[in-house]
Amino acid sequence: MNQIKKLLIIGFVWPEPKSSAAGGRMMQLISIFKENGFEITFASAAQDSNFMVDLSEFGVIKKSIELNSSSFDGFVAELNPDVVLFDRFMVEEQFGWRVIEKCPNAIRILDTEDLHCLRTARQKAFKEKRNFEIHDLLSEEVAKREIASILRCDLSLIISEFEMNILKDVFRISEDLLFYLPFLVDEMREEDLLELPSFKNRSDFVFIGNFLHEPNWNTVQYLKEAIWPSIKKDFPEAVLKVYGAYPSQKVLQLHQSKNGFYIMGRAEEASEIVKNTKVVLAPIRFGAGLKGKLLEAMQCGTPSITTSIGSEAMHENLPWNGFIEDNPAEFAKKAIELYQNENLWKQSQKNGIEIINKCYQKKDYSEKLISLVNSLLIDSKNHRLHNFMGNLLLHHAFKSTMYMSKWIEAKNK
Repeated sequence: MNQIKKLLIIGFVWPEPKSSAAGGRMMQLISIFKENGFEITFASAAQDSNFMVDLSEFGVIKKSIELNSSSFDGFVAELNPDVVLFDRFMVEEQFGWRVIEKCPNAIRILDTEDLHCLRTARQKAFKEKRNFEIHDLLSEEVAKREIASILRCDLSLIISEFEMNILKDVFRISEDLLFYLPFLVDEMREEDLLELPSFKNRSDFVFIGNFLHEPNWNTVQYLKEAIWPSIKKDFPEAVLKVYGAYPSQKVLQLHQSKNGFYIMGRAEEASEIVKNTKVVLAPIRFGAGLKGKLLEAMQCGTPSITTSIGSEAMHENLPWNGFIEDNPAEFAKKAIELYQNENLWKQSQKNGIEIINKCYQKKDYSEKLISLVNSLLIDSKNHRLHNFMGNLLLHHAFKSTMYMSKWIEAKNK
């Protein structure tokens, strides 16, 4: 009889799948490991939130932990997990050395969510009013931390093929340390569109995004200032509804009902809103990873207009389910065209289904991931032997991070 394998996930936050794509991504990972017989414990130093998922409903054990505390050492030693998954590089920095010290044989996996260094460098270039260049990454402080974290782990999950190429070509990371894992959704057929609201039964434009995420806040500002006035001028009855978790006062102040610009706040069921909307607007100007809001639009049969950054690595050069447009005046023009042209709208729906079925099928990735994890469990020693740079970083980072953490713990006492 096979022994049950134990997975410890150390979360940056507790999963909120209704608040962000990152929360949905985490629940997909939990689902893959659960379906393959892993016993899962989810630990986090974050405060509980009103919108976190009830992990017990998914058969996952919840454990609150502390930063810079040796109490984690006893917990992880007693649990003795076979696999530890770090949710973002900051978590690996905090807890990686403790895991290595107490459970040296545990396989260490990093879920990058998206490349933080890419998002940070693009945001910096944007604020400096210049084009982002790939070499910007090489001087980015976050890049040094994030790449070090990737090298220290046995495997890193990368959500975007564009980011896979950056890691291999710019940072020279071995493919043995990387696994491409996009969002994973169920297959769709064209007949499924018949169960969704029709063109005639939908109305309004919509944008949905968590406002704790800077690219989303910037997108809403851009919509209000540069795009919506043009749409409203040529299409006076147009209405845009902006939804998102954690809106600040500055977000709420953009509400202007007389101009058809509505700030709606948190969406309890985002998919229900998107299913009844005619067009999704997402003029994203910087960011990284894949955009969950655009994949959700495809699942809901809702065409979208986005930018080249928004669509990056999302469609393998298949026709987009709407338009990709970086010029604000053209963006506005295409938005109206997509909203009013039923044939174009229906073809865009079909394009979305093709993208879903070609790029995001769970069956194409979950078996490969589990197979890779199992092979690491069998022969981690050989795998680690060939990761010399990772071993080098472990040797130095282990000491510096460990002593810093112990100093903070002593100071806190």
